[in-house]
Amino acid sequence: MPARTHVPPLAVTATTLILLAACGTSSTNSSTRAANASGNYPLTVENCGDNVTFTAEPERVVLLKSASVPYLSALGVLGDVTARAGAYPTDYYDEATQKALDEIPLLTDKTDTGGHLQISQEVVIGQEPDLVLGEAQNLTRDTLTSVGIPLLEEPGLCGDGLADPGFDDVYDQMFFYGKVFDRQAEATAAVADLKKRLAAVEKGENRTAAVLYPTVGGGVTYAYGSRSMAQPQLEAAGFTNVFGDVDERVFEVSLEKLIGLDPDVLILLYSDGNPDDVGRAITDLPGAEKLTAVKNDDLMPQLFNFTEPPSPLAITGLERIEERFGQR
Repeated sequence: MPARTHVPPLAVTATTLILLAACGTSSTNSSTRAANASGNYPLTVENCGDNVTFTAEPERVVLLKSASVPYLSALGVLGDVTARAGAYPTDYYDEATQKALDEIPLLTDKTDTGGHLQISQEVVIGQEPDLVLGEAQNLTRDTLTSVGIPLLEEPGLCGDGLADPGFDDVYDQMFFYGKVFDRQAEATAAVADLKKRLAAVEKGENRTAAVLYPTVGGGVTYAYGSRSMAQPQLEAAGFTNVFGDVDERVFEVSLEKLIGLDPDVLILLYSDGNPDDVGRAITDLPGAEKLTAVKNDDLMPQLFNFTEPPSPLAITGLERIEERFGQR
């Protein structure tokens, strides 16, 4: 499945949701912008193998995916987002971030059966953005560049993804957005906070695990290999990824293969809906009772961005895994 699609692509402790000090209003951003004017532009950055140039700080941003929200929140630039589309599960955000999101007009949250955003090019272009964050199937970099609108995608969702993803990619992306929005000092502070949180996570005893994306209602089950953020996340939690020898980000996996590897723990990713349904998408499969994780009820539904792509939410997801399973 292509790495840039939304469903398996293509989702502190549980009470501490993202590092988020500074999501401000538009007026706050305007004053900060004036104070931060630093000759940072024109600025050319590399994204998904392409060069993207900014002549000024983006002030009219349209979100087509939720993955960049924790970065924008940490940098205090959510007030520059003028419209959004797609799903933004409330479990991802603290109160201040959720309030800021609620004030941003939602163009649509309609998706197809595969979880892909359904929105017309005309609607997005009509917002007159100076930056779009996240691709949709009909809104690619080429499409938007042709009408003078730059697009940035999370590196973990580019092409085949990252060759060797890790938490350093989270820090790098924070600095990346710090450059784009001229918030280098805020990026440095945010990265320091993230590093502290990562260092505080205690590894459990060595057990095996798999990160899956089951299809609710029946269908394909996907697994995450060494090119996904699931790999370093499981390692940081003290688990061995049973698919860690697969040099792919995400791929189809059969129940027979899963039973053969028999991981001790299953992390079940999903984009929205009822987490109980996500668990049943595995436990209701014929023969699933043979799995050790099912026998021991060691299944953990987890919203997608808490693992993929690399972002501050992946550290929150790690903290939740540690809280759920902990030392044994």
